[in-house]
Amino acid sequence: MTNTDDSTTLREIKIFRKGRGAVGNEAGRFEKITTSPFYDGWQEAEPELKLVTQISTDHAKTIISYNQSPDIPFDQSINPYRGCEHGCVYCFARPTHSYLGLSPGLDFETRLFQKPHAAELLEKELQKKNYQVKTIALGVNTDAYQPIEKDLMITRDLLKVLHTYKHPVSIITKSALIERDIDILSDMARDGLCSVIVSLTTLDKHLCRIMEPRAAASQRRLRTIKTLSDAGIPTGILFAPAIPFINDNELESILKAAAEHGATSAAYIVLRLPHELVNIWTDWLEQHYPDRAQRVMKIVKLMRNGKDYQASFGERMTGTGDFAQLLNARFKLALRKHKLQRRSDPLNTTLFSPPGAQLDLFSREATSTHE
Repeated sequence: MTNTDDSTTLREIKIFRKGRGAVGNEAGRFEKITTSPFYDGWQEAEPELKLVTQISTDHAKTIISYNQSPDIPFDQSINPYRGCEHGCVYCFARPTHSYLGLSPGLDFETRLFQKPHAAELLEKELQKKNYQVKTIALGVNTDAYQPIEKDLMITRDLLKVLHTYKHPVSIITKSALIERDIDILSDMARDGLCSVIVSLTTLDKHLCRIMEPRAAASQRRLRTIKTLSDAGIPTGILFAPAIPFINDNELESILKAAAEHGATSAAYIVLRLPHELVNIWTDWLEQHYPDRAQRVMKIVKLMRNGKDYQASFGERMTGTGDFAQLLNARFKLALRKHKLQRRSDPLNTTLFSPPGAQLDLFSREATSTHE
């Protein structure tokens, strides 16, 4: 929409806000009515919306999610939170906010949901007679150590339950806050019950600040890798997402730095753009890297058979085509050079002592003492 002399164009307000990743509030794909703020040129400057993080309660009835995807290395996971204040603009979990009637854009990183009864729910689910112990992946969709965890401590409560019943857990995070729980994690690691993956996307301070605005700085994550490793906790890294012309050139330097700080394994995933994420990503890309936005998306589509995204098993994590093959070859070479494994060793599932079993043992001991 333009005025009669075409001198001023109304445009949707999409600006970078310090501490936030998305530059807009893309409507969820299930919304029938959508609204967008527009700048009409009457004000001296485009208004900057002040965004405050809001925390609501998710009254979940269960806490363990089960997965049957053949290209994901875990069968069950727990997410203590919905939404993530880290604000990583590329996050594949952003479209899940659409199920809540919220935007995968700024809403995803400012309107968060906590699961305060997560530890109680976990204990109940571990008590079920048909429960089969398998490693639980913690913080897969949204970071279990995002900023609100510092006060809410839901993740720590979950770890206490897993520690008590000797249940294996693998954690993925971008946060140095995980160091707070080394007392639990190191004890679990001694029994082969714990491993950690630190997501490391770039060593470039500027890129990290605009692409992952509220996550720990890259150098801080490297120190976390060393701290965890020194505490005897098997620690690897995830180079994700690998993005053409943005950070793919850092693959070798990131694996080198990770190995030097004690990482023992590494993996990578190429940029994934499901559902609304493609618009959130391209808006960000055009604002921060207008000089290469078209080239980036051209290669992204070449890795997805001409589409923005394909979710086919076996391809969605690594992509296809020449660029994807070259990236994979570089990754394998870097693994060998820095003596890194492709993934952490399997965790111990033989020590699991379900809550009911512990109660039965206590009852038998009490009866024996009485006799």
